[in-house]
Amino acid sequence: MTNDDHRNALIAGLRALADFLDANPAVPVPRSVNVLHFPHRATDADMCAEVDHIADLLGAPVNQEFGHYGASVRFGPVEYKAVAILAARRAQYEADRSYEGCIQPDPVPDQNAAQAA
Repeated sequence: MTNDDHRNALIAGLRALADFLDANPAVPVPRSVNVLHFPHRATDADMCAEVDHIADLLGAPVNQEFGHYGASVRFGPVEYKAVAILAARRAQYEADRSYEGCIQPDPVPDQNAAQAA
């Protein structure tokens, strides 16, 4: 699928979803929707340059927090956001995940048994 095909399919899908929700008011909707674009993994400088370019297209400021470099624009409860996850944050995430399975939480009491007592 080409980029144009993907873009057209995404736009058509969003419109179809909006039409479906409009025609089916009994279907619940979320409080907000986030459309996220992540640059392809590259150097931090390359990913930030892509986000900078998108920020210019959006007319939005760039922000950097928690190891993420991004820009976004809101349409009511709908947000389009371009975000690069920088190398240091990815490394921290992988370090945190290296402990997966090593730490076990205390058992959670069975809520059904507590209510029956």
